[in-house]
Amino acid sequence: MRVNGFAQSELMRNKNDRADAQLLLARFCSKHAPERWVAAPAHVRHLRALVDRLQILKDMVQQESNRLEALDNNAGLRQSIDDHIQWLKRCMVDLQRQIDDHIDGHADLREDAALMQSIPGLGPVTVAKVLAYLGDVRRFGNAKALAAFLGVTPRQRQSGTSIKGRTILNRTGHAAMRTALYMPAIVAMQHNQAVKAFGDRLRSQGMAPKAVIGACMHKLALLIFGVVRSRRAFDVSLAMPKLDFQDGI
Repeated sequence: MRVNGFAQSELMRNKNDRADAQLLLARFCSKHAPERWVAAPAHVRHLRALVDRLQILKDMVQQESNRLEALDNNAGLRQSIDDHIQWLKRCMVDLQRQIDDHIDGHADLREDAALMQSIPGLGPVTVAKVLAYLGDVRRFGNAKALAAFLGVTPRQRQSGTSIKGRTILNRTGHAAMRTALYMPAIVAMQHNQAVKAFGDRLRSQGMAPKAVIGACMHKLALLIFGVVRSRRAFDVSLAMPKLDFQDGI
């Protein structure tokens, strides 16, 4: 994404291997000196493969359920689709077991999972996605860097007095993780005292409902980084007094 934006800023019109290697990548690295990419450990990559496969099966169940709902009275087809759905669900149960066993079998994943699940609103399914897609969140310099990577930071559009657009969620980031944090944010707004107080304050200031959910997703990202980085389970007494300081909204 950064390289593509750099190419547009350089007015590059050609897209081929030679232009990419000799001009685009060389000039980008020379000007910006990006950090060297490091592959995730093998056990994290394996977890990501399991999580991705589980999501594919969930999507297939939804597709088959939609077909079943739209189907006319055809007993043979309905039975075929229903049998397929039941088989997919059995595969999902087996995959979820493999994911749980894989996390339990690696000390680093197991410890980080326990810390994340101490946050009200985060369950084992979401935690598995965080571990699979982000790996070790300590690699981020601070909580704001993690939030920016996920694309849950606010995006302002303002210029002087003539342009004052609505602040929206900056979606430049990891789309799958934003999707994974959406429902946990809604749950946390009901059952996590720190997130609930934060959301209530934003609503009292007139923020739109969906914008409040996006801000609570941002808050969850900060909490995830906090518990993992500090190696301490979630403590609402520590989270509550620092709402204004941490949120950055």
